Amino acid sequence: MSVKFNLYGTLGCHLCDDALALCTADISVEEISVVDIIDDEKLLELYRISIPVLERLSDHKKLFWPFDQAQILELL
Repeated sequence: MSVKFNLYGTLGCHLCDDALALCTADISVEEISVVDIIDDEKLLELYRISIPVLERLSDHKKLFWPFDQAQILELL
């Protein structure tokens, strides 16, 4: 399977861990790329106060935290 979603966050972010657990309830782990924003200046600027952020790669639609299971299902 190919990556269909990016989950933006950073190491040690408990909300990011929660979001990943929520996402993997409906999306296989092979389809999600976890992207650490800390080493990318552009991503850090974009998402610093918004992480975690789930992005569907086909059209770049994003869910900003807090999101729930229903919103993830709509994104699928």
